[in-house]
Amino acid sequence: MSILLTIAARGGSKGVKNKNIRPLLGKPLIAYTIAQAQAWGKAEHVVVSTDSPAIAAVARSFGAEVPFMRPPKLATDSAPKLPVLRHALMECERIYGGTFEIVVDLDPTSPVRSTHDLDRCLALFREREPKTLFSVVPAHKNPYFNMVEDAGDGYVALSKTPPPGVHTRQGAPAVYAMNASIYFYDREFLLDPAHLSVITDRSIVHVMDALSSYDIDREIDFDFLGFLVSTGRVTLG
Repeated sequence: MSILLTIAARGGSKGVKNKNIRPLLGKPLIAYTIAQAQAWGKAEHVVVSTDSPAIAAVARSFGAEVPFMRPPKLATDSAPKLPVLRHALMECERIYGGTFEIVVDLDPTSPVRSTHDLDRCLALFREREPKTLFSVVPAHKNPYFNMVEDAGDGYVALSKTPPPGVHTRQGAPAVYAMNASIYFYDREFLLDPAHLSVITDRSIVHVMDALSSYDIDREIDFDFLGFLVSTGRVTLG
């Protein structure tokens, strides 16, 4: 099954300016994800989708392909992710003259994932044949036990009704948080413009630990990840 690996990195990051190419321990942040994709070696092409010439130049310097520039309408704060990936798939099939059965999307802000994670995801995807697969971590809060929401009458209620006899968090059904690290898509699902969410009636997950799925989202995350590396808790390629 031919695989296209995408790294979506727009230039308009507002939380941390130029986040995708900001230096992290001596290398641009996006370089770690490019290196992981190359080390994995299962994709025919490692392609960066960006609207930024600066990001494109950095991506190419670290060995990624940037065969097209992302249209401005797909590079806004409000642009959903799936149309971005659909555009990348269609452009790559046009440019490279082939068909990709699987699209693997890696977020450039999660630089600690491993090739073992990617191998496990691919094995699960081939075995189960879902529409989508995405990585998760065990959630810190459980909607059956310690998450509440507005009940509409001025009071709050548990977000989900627990099964009978459940009185502790440990006894509640397991729930997971999406960690914005790894996504696998079936080609036919991704090409359908009606699909705007990775969550479908046939989605499966790969469970990761909190450190291997650490996500860079704020200024302090750069410092904290540097601390984790310096203390040997995580390793970056």
